[in-house]
Amino acid sequence: MEDASGETGDRVSDDVRLRSFQQLIRGMYHDRDVDRGIDGTFMWLIEEVGELATALREGSHADRVEEFADVLAWLATIANVAEVDLSDAVMRKYGSGCPGCGEWTCCCSTDGKP
Repeated sequence: MEDASGETGDRVSDDVRLRSFQQLIRGMYHDRDVDRGIDGTFMWLIEEVGELATALREGSHADRVEEFADVLAWLATIANVAEVDLSDAVMRKYGSGCPGCGEWTCCCSTDGKP
């Protein structure tokens, strides 16, 4: 049986939704995350982004999979500490298409962008 966080027994369902994942991370770590604060949590997020960069440059596929998961978990963590619902934030910014041009397939100029 699945609960509100998307958990089924001891496992999370294969189709994880962003809000459910953020709630899952909150349930596992919230007290220690709040104690660490935004600054400390941000440092952990940046460390994981660095590990992802290394995995993308020279790691195996398994390394990349692990590091993407870590970055997503730390992003959810800092959102929890900052009291930001990632699902709401994503829908507000991208729920009506590209925030720059408003289209579903972006047609913004790439001049000056990496």
